[in-house]
This record gives sequence, structure tokens and C-alpha cells, in this order.
Amino acid sequence: MKFAVIVFPGSNCDRDMYHAIKHVLGMEADLVWYDNSNLENYDAILLPGGFSYGDYLRSGAIASASNVMQHIKAHAEQGKAVLGVCNGFQILLEAGLLPGAMLPNKNLSFMCHYEPLAVANHKTCFTSNYEKGEVIQLPIAHGEGNYFADDETLSALKANKQIVFTYENNPNGSAADIAGIINRQGNVLGMMPHPERAVERLLGSDDGVKLFQSLIQNWRDAYAVNA
Repeated sequence: MKFAVIVFPGSNCDRDMYHAIKHVLGMEADLVWYDNSNLENYDAILLPGGFSYGDYLRSGAIASASNVMQHIKAHAEQGKAVLGVCNGFQILLEAGLLPGAMLPNKNLSFMCHYEPLAVANHKTCFTSNYEKGEVIQLPIAHGEGNYFADDETLSALKANKQIVFTYENNPNGSAADIAGIINRQGNVLGMMPHPERAVERLLGSDDGVKLFQSLIQNWRDAYAVNA
């Protein structure tokens, strides 16, 4: 399985993502500059955290209009995996690949600490190695992570089991305690907490490893069926 870590001007978690995939999971990964439109040879696309284009408009808004997003949308339409973390989640929302929007944290402050999350849906290609309801520890690092959606959208997310991770303490005020959601097709996940920063217990937690292992195992299972 081969991963592309998209690098925008202002990305600052791309190396963390690359390290998690390449050195911890032992998989192929490339850092792909945002104006490189050749994504055909990649099985999964990773949008890392940071401050793409300095967040000068809205977080993720400018990046969502870049040319590479058309290729990422095509990648997603083929059923291939796309993961957006923190600023990557914001980009997916701005690009319309996931519903909803991000508001400033309820306390209007940047927050950076470990946060307990519950696995709300363990039957996705990103979470199959977790147990239902399992509480994990992942770090957050954001100033605009307050997820918002209207009542109709929230009802649809709940009904379709698209809410994948929820906060135990809801530090940023997100609607329905949402920390991560998936698209209807089940191959695009956006989440604010950072699984790539929780892959080594020495640094506080390795609870993020299971997310990447789930993705790899599901790809291998699908490949074996289609081989």
C-alpha cells in the first residue's frame, strides 16, 4: 500500500504523518507537493495538519480550491481512502468532501494537549482494529476545531453512522461532541485529533497506530479479494 502525504504551503504535520507511515508502520509513503497532480499510483491520500496558506481566509479555504483537490476528489470517487487530520479535516469540509464547517474553539483559545476520544463507529476502514466504544488518547492542536452542522446534517450523520470519533470532554464545543466524521461511502475521514502524533508510547500514546493498521488491513483484504 502506498500513501501520498500532501504538502501545502504552511503544512507543519506532514513529516509526522510521513514518519508514522514510513518508519512506524513500514509502508511506502511520499511527501507530495500540492501542485503535483499525479496521484494515480497512490492507494491512500493523507492531508496533514498545519496552517495551509497561513489560514489567511478561513482555515483550509484556500487549499480547498487548489488544483490538487480535483485529483483528490477523483481519487475519493474511485473509492480510495482519504484521511484529513486537523487542517486536513478543515480542507475536506471546505472542499465539500465532508459536510459541515469549523468554528473557533468555544474558549477562543488555541488548545494543544492529549484528549480522550470514544470510537463511535468501529466498522469503517479506518477503525476496524478498535473496539466499539473504545476510549483512546490522541493529541489535539487547533484553534478552530469547533465542528458545526445544522440539525438536518447532524441527524443524517447520526442515522448513517458517519460519526466515527467523539470527544469525552468536548474541549472545543463541537456539535454532538464530534471529533471525526466519515463520508457516506466510507472512504473519506476527517478528524481534528492527531493519530499520527500518537504512534509511539514513549511520546505519550500509541493509540493512533490502530487507525493506520485498520486502513492497511482493509486495503490488503480488498486487494486479496480483487487479485
